[in-house]
Amino acid sequence: MNRMLSIIFIFLPTHLFTLSLVGFVTAAEKPNIIIFFADDLGYADIGVYGCKDIPTPHVDAIANSGVRFTDGYATHPVCSPSRADLMSGMYQHRFAG
Repeated sequence: MNRMLSIIFIFLPTHLFTLSLVGFVTAAEKPNIIIFFADDLGYADIGVYGCKDIPTPHVDAIANSGVRFTDGYATHPVCSPSRADLMSGMYQHRFAG
């Protein structure tokens, strides 16, 4: 019984302290993540990466105010496995059988 009480007296304040810290996280601290997933969109097809033929002012504004990723890896030559991967959260080699 004493052991149970000591566990409760240790766990309860620690748990309450942890829960009180959760309230300090505001919505402004959470990251906004936007994933552009388009068929046949090449690296140089957006103005921010050097395309002069196709105006993309809104995408350029988003890219200039955030983080841009310049390297990617696709395990399949068509978009359908990548799309299923993104929507399901599973790796592409897990889809078979």
